Amino acid sequence: MFLIVRPIRLACKALVAESTPGQLALGFALGVMIGVVPKGNLLALMLGVILAASRANLGIAAATILVVSFISPYFDPLSHQIGTWLLAHPSLTNVWTKLYNMPVMPWTAFNNSIVLGSFIVGVAALYPAYRISKPVFEKYSEKLSAWAKRFWLTRLLMGVEWANGLSKAD
Repeated sequence: MFLIVRPIRLACKALVAESTPGQLALGFALGVMIGVVPKGNLLALMLGVILAASRANLGIAAATILVVSFISPYFDPLSHQIGTWLLAHPSLTNVWTKLYNMPVMPWTAFNNSIVLGSFIVGVAALYPAYRISKPVFEKYSEKLSAWAKRFWLTRLLMGVEWANGLSKAD
């Protein structure tokens, strides 16, 4: 039951929580970046750790990662071209060789053209996603929060959050 309620509670918390528009925009931007990068490598795991350690809104980030992960395969041809160009560039050959010979770096799968290209696309999209989404969150976050607080399910789920906080204090 906990596994079913937690994602719904995170979504409600994203709508109702007292997050600033900057935190919401940062969650969206990091969600775009993580969503574009293929999963199953150390690079995606490191980006997830950065997300968890930041002050970004995790609910918005999780929803964005989910949506962008479904869309990202359509960007693979572009990512492959960017990654192939970077991996085959003669002046970067020594960099890639040194990185590959480091103990942990091969687990990041940077030598895969799609992973490297997707990471570059994600980094390039980070700032524009933040700048575009921040005014949207500034305009609509209070209205959306007030709308979500009206529903009994949101209040119930936030009450579950409050009850879990009490049980952890004991």
